[in-house]
Amino acid sequence: MTAVLPLPAAELPAPAGRLRLVTGRLLAAKGVLVGAVVVLLLFLLAFVGPFLTPWDYATPDYLALRQPPSGTHWFGTNGLGQDVFAQTVRGLQKSLVIGLLVALFSTVLAGLVGACAGYFGGWADRGLTFLVDLLLVFPSFLIITIISPRLKGSGWIAFVVLLAAFNWMITARVVRSMTRSLREREFVRAARFMGVHPLRIILRHILPNVASFLITDATVAVGGAVMSEAALSYFGFGVRAPDVSLGTLLAAGTDQAPVFPWLFYFAAALLVLFVLAVNLIGDGLRDALDPTSGSRP
Repeated sequence: MTAVLPLPAAELPAPAGRLRLVTGRLLAAKGVLVGAVVVLLLFLLAFVGPFLTPWDYATPDYLALRQPPSGTHWFGTNGLGQDVFAQTVRGLQKSLVIGLLVALFSTVLAGLVGACAGYFGGWADRGLTFLVDLLLVFPSFLIITIISPRLKGSGWIAFVVLLAAFNWMITARVVRSMTRSLREREFVRAARFMGVHPLRIILRHILPNVASFLITDATVAVGGAVMSEAALSYFGFGVRAPDVSLGTLLAAGTDQAPVFPWLFYFAAALLVLFVLAVNLIGDGLRDALDPTSGSRP
């Protein structure tokens, strides 16, 4: 009888890792690729666009007032003679940065607060849940409009912090509910019995298992944050002159859109395009990171 010898370690087939599986799913999802290309092009337009035109977003051309798009002014000019293309790419740049930072800060805060409340329970759960419920009671839009004028000298970073501070509560409640279910799973209980630190358990076991929800929520939050910034700037509570954002451009061009459409529709089109693109990316990332997803690369 011939003994069966095990294969050398080098000849054993390597198991497909999670990163490899996720990458394959992402490459197979056409929506993610389309959304990523659109977002990349919008970022290039926002940060490279100002170098493509000789006009500054705040410099007027007094010889071209409310002129339609032409070879000199690609998107036309507004009532002050300012180049609409230069203003649009500047506004897109500001709105993209604000939206991404607000989504990042609010999602990280929601994940940590919700996971800690759900995992520890007891007084920590009651205290954090009370804080979340208290913030949900306050009308966030009204509070931001009251506080925002007092932050005029603090710059747009303060505006980002203000928006992020009122955008994380609902997500934290969902993460808390998911964590309460996950903490009774075998792998979490085994890590706890082995003496692993609770914060390490949260970072290594809890948060990765709610990652698909957090990523999907973050992509929605990016679009929501851009829309919130546009709405607040539309009403004069966001980005301040002489700086511009998509919201201030929409506010300035709304009344003149029927007669001078280039003052409104370029900024509106970029805003809608960005929101649609990040939603496509969010759907694809959710399917790729969800371990129960049936998709295959």
